[in-house]
Amino acid sequence: MAKTSTTTQGLRAAIERSGYYPALVAEAVEAAVGGEPIRSYLVHQETTFDQNEVRRHVTVLVLTDNRFIVSHTDEQAADTTSPTPYATTSTESVKIGRISSIVVSRVVANPESYKPGTLPREVVLTIGWGAVSRIDLEPAACGDPNCEADHGYTGNSTADDLSLRVSEAGDGPETVREALAFAQALSEATADTTR
Repeated sequence: MAKTSTTTQGLRAAIERSGYYPALVAEAVEAAVGGEPIRSYLVHQETTFDQNEVRRHVTVLVLTDNRFIVSHTDEQAADTTSPTPYATTSTESVKIGRISSIVVSRVVANPESYKPGTLPREVVLTIGWGAVSRIDLEPAACGDPNCEADHGYTGNSTADDLSLRVSEAGDGPETVREALAFAQALSEATADTTR
């Protein structure tokens, strides 16, 4: 989809609907996008509970013709580094060709009666491009329960630079649809090997 005033306005309207420092978030996202056409976007505002505090944050994902842009904004209460509450906004631009994995996990109720096109109850979108990797190691063992030899370690390396969960109950059915549409657009963009 070419960048049109409608696409730009749609992204800005979604940021404003999130209600989370829209001027700050929009400025950061628009600066990262620059003049590139926007193919797809997803805005996800989430509230979490941290001991006695309620914390909010927003993640904005934007797909252009050449890049995948991630913007994340967190708010912080006043602390020893700042006498007033503050927010931190970061953006990362990733070339489409660097995306190495896209995992879309769908949670559906009553799978025995699932009908194609039914909206999942929950979607988890995990995207990897090699910026963050996690290694889980554990001692290796052989099949002999009496063996006391050192077999070294075994484990897994997982690339999970971004994991985003949306649910029908918490975010509404429209956000679940938007997450699926964004995941499909991103998947199609990475399938084009000429990028």
